[in-house]
Amino acid sequence: FAGGCFWSAEHDIEHTPGVRSVDVGYAGGTLRNPTYENHEGHLEAIRVTYDPAKISYPALVEAFFHHIDPTDAGGQICDQGPSYRTAVFVADPAERAAAEQVKARVAQVLKRPVATQVRPASTFWMAEGYHQDYARKNPLNYNAYRIGCGRDARLKAVWGGRG
Repeated sequence: FAGGCFWSAEHDIEHTPGVRSVDVGYAGGTLRNPTYENHEGHLEAIRVTYDPAKISYPALVEAFFHHIDPTDAGGQICDQGPSYRTAVFVADPAERAAAEQVKARVAQVLKRPVATQVRPASTFWMAEGYHQDYARKNPLNYNAYRIGCGRDARLKAVWGGRG
């Protein structure tokens, strides 16, 4: 998944029941061995390992959508630009169908077009170690970023009590 800032994407989805682990990195581009300083063409992304006995793939996609503003075509909240756009990366036709169904439901619920793309899975490149578990390792810095960015207020405005 690409959900804007990978720190927030990791922080939000890792609390979903059935999620075993989350790694942050880069995906979707052609540049080999991207780094934080040079990941042109890639999206900041997360790789989620989950237990399908505890959460289905469609439910995981649904959870992801509720942690982003899927109507923002330019990025996510205060993080704007190509590397902060949102996407669901899919591994096969079944995942694509599930992701497209969730995306269509989200558009109906929000009564707005959804900018989040459904894209074929590509190589996931791990981000540098200092980015992994950033919110847990650096709670004061992360919370200052999150509050300053206005992420929670924006998500509440988008989702309110819907869906």
